[in-house]
Amino acid sequence: MADTPRYTVPGLSTEPARQVLDLLRGRLHALNELALTLKHIHWNVVGPHFIAVHEMLDPQVEKVREMVDQTAERIATLGGSPCGTPGVLVAERTWTDYSVSRAESIEHLGALDLVLDGVIKDHRNAMAATDDLDLVTQDMLIEHLRSLELFQWFVRAHLENAGGTLSTKSAGSEAQAAAQAGRQARQQP
Repeated sequence: MADTPRYTVPGLSTEPARQVLDLLRGRLHALNELALTLKHIHWNVVGPHFIAVHEMLDPQVEKVREMVDQTAERIATLGGSPCGTPGVLVAERTWTDYSVSRAESIEHLGALDLVLDGVIKDHRNAMAATDDLDLVTQDMLIEHLRSLELFQWFVRAHLENAGGTLSTKSAGSEAQAAAQAGRQARQQP
């Protein structure tokens, strides 16, 4: 939890600023971890679609790193102190580590779809919560969502069949999503 800032931006009192800082701290952790997860996948993807997925991920990593920086700078602007250390991230996160190591491209994409689901849902919740608190922060979160949702579309294009069904539609974990995506890909002619 963020401390109450001693100062904040003009027109925003310290209590709403503290609430926004709490939201942003969680978003900072999620985005930092997403950048690391994308790079992990980039390094561990194998199989027939290796190069397509490997090269698709680098621009996403860079964009997410920009989001991390924007979020940290917004925290500082509001009078908070952004904390990007691994220990704090792990101690404060509400999710577990990405569970897939070296795997076929489609398996990583299945697992990544679930990761992006969580990040996007939490970003949307933070965006909605800022509606009555800070529209500048909300605008930043909306811009992040624009890119995150585009990234998920890129991922889902690999997981979707011609009928519009995702191979991972009933998965409850990254491991299940990876397995389902892999099974469906092996069944394709």
